[in-house]
Amino acid sequence: MPSRHVNLIVLTACLSMLCYVVQKRTKTALVVGDAMAMIDAYYVDPVDPEDLLLSAMNGMTSGLDDHSEFIPEQDYQSFQDSIQQEFAGIGIYVEQPEPEQPVRVVTPLVGSPALEAGLLPGDQILQVNSEDVSKMNLADVSQRLKGPVGTTVELVVSRKEKKIDLTVRRDRIELDSVIGDHRDTTNQWVYRLKQRPEIAYLRLTGFGDRTTSEVKRILTELNNDFDGLILDLRGNGGGLLTSAVEISDMFLDEGRIVSTRTRGGKLEDLFEATSGTLVDSRIPVSVLIDQDSASASEIVAACLQDQQRARIVGKRSYGKGTVQHILPLQYGRSALRLTVAKYYRPNGQNIHRQRDATESDQWGVFPDEGYDVNLDESTLQQLAKRWREASYPLLATANNDAENNDAENNDGKTQPSNEEASDWSATEDRLDTQLWAAVDGIRKTKADSNNRVSTEKSDGNK
Repeated sequence: MPSRHVNLIVLTACLSMLCYVVQKRTKTALVVGDAMAMIDAYYVDPVDPEDLLLSAMNGMTSGLDDHSEFIPEQDYQSFQDSIQQEFAGIGIYVEQPEPEQPVRVVTPLVGSPALEAGLLPGDQILQVNSEDVSKMNLADVSQRLKGPVGTTVELVVSRKEKKIDLTVRRDRIELDSVIGDHRDTTNQWVYRLKQRPEIAYLRLTGFGDRTTSEVKRILTELNNDFDGLILDLRGNGGGLLTSAVEISDMFLDEGRIVSTRTRGGKLEDLFEATSGTLVDSRIPVSVLIDQDSASASEIVAACLQDQQRARIVGKRSYGKGTVQHILPLQYGRSALRLTVAKYYRPNGQNIHRQRDATESDQWGVFPDEGYDVNLDESTLQQLAKRWREASYPLLATANNDAENNDAENNDGKTQPSNEEASDWSATEDRLDTQLWAAVDGIRKTKADSNNRVSTEKSDGNK
């Protein structure tokens, strides 16, 4: 048979296989498309095609695990901003306490254009670029505040029943994912405990694009000039797998960090520690976790626990042992967040909590023995307030002003001054019992190490 006939047969076979695959994939898509078209044409009430698409995608992912979802166009940019740790805007946190009431400024961010322009906590946004937004929902107002870097936005806000005109220049707002214990007089984070400055303290709020570089910069500046280090991962819902791996590697000289397996248990990736550390291996480390520590947080905690590099303190973690990929749709306007693998801690266990899991099942990361510390709801609320005020100094000022006003109307009862109220380090504050358990764990590790060294020296002198 001539070679050209052979080539023709092979080409025909390839085309037939391609057509079969395409037909198989498009058959289901055609059913969905036809159904949407029929609903659009014949349903008794008008239906927005975008709403139909959202319903179809939500229905498609509802039968998967809890962490697979469709991210629609209106949410995709915010999702990307959270991972990239930056957005273009004026730099404020806002809220809408009641529907059809003005959106209110919670606080401007430190160093933001909003702070420079004079926005204050409690300001109610009435107009944006001459448009009345006083009854708009939070998402629509936020969208109008955003815009290209370098452009300006004209605002009218209500402050104590007075209307104030402000012009704010939009800029690139970077979000820190690593914060310290408190701020200094220049509003810079201090990565040491206020009451125990010999102990370094890093609180990670997420694992984004810049988290690794933030941690690396801070640890480099601290230069191992501390007796112990606390890595606070409480409330950290996770983020990038690569960031968790790189941060774990900063504490380890060798050993397994994490592995991932895809469908059928097929090994996908093995992540091993590389030579060299940013934290001296002789310095004790405590890691704080709670029921909201998930995913990347659990990778770090499980790794340092299995490698006996850190003491784990707090409450059992969330139990999310899966890896998601973000798959763009609609030419990058929306995306599918899809679980593609499971991750396994160095001891070989997967910490994922199944839907039908009970408290007695093995899931999540457990605190070390003797370091399971619970915080009641009242304490959690007080700590949340303290963390917010440390992050946003203007918010603390506003709260103190409100408390002072209350004190003036409190039948002459003596109230603490602003200085007394804010300087909670004047006495040893043990409100955060999980934090202090971590401190005690560091002290115990250091004492055990010193005793071991003393014993070794005594044995050597015999």
